[in-house]
Amino acid sequence: MGIGERYQTDNWRTEKHVPVIDCPDTVNADEMFEVNVTLGKEVAHPNTTEHHIAWISLYYHPDGSKFTYDLGHFEFNAHGAAVAGPNEGPAYTHHGVSTWVKLSQPGTLHATAYCNIHGLWESTKEIGVE
Repeated sequence: MGIGERYQTDNWRTEKHVPVIDCPDTVNADEMFEVNVTLGKEVAHPNTTEHHIAWISLYYHPDGSKFTYDLGHFEFNAHGAAVAGPNEGPAYTHHGVSTWVKLSQPGTLHATAYCNIHGLWESTKEIGVE
């Protein structure tokens, strides 16, 4: 079984582990636009030492292309761990990211995320380019 078959997917409205891609459905060619990727948009995901999202990655696959492009990998390293014990630390990072992208042709955005308890998750969003 390939790694792609290890990714889980579901409806983000009912499953807290599915990355949600928020951006326009159609963008202007070669103009920057904002892409936000979060988890737990409808059902909150915990952010504790014991149960957290470790990273989100964002990819772009142009229609008709053989290749997929890596747009960014974002790690979340603070989940309340401390010498005093789990969830006693002074810092937490939140599992959401905002980045800017420009595209020259339509395609698909792929967001992937890793939960330290429940593994790999993926979602996609088609993007039109005018």
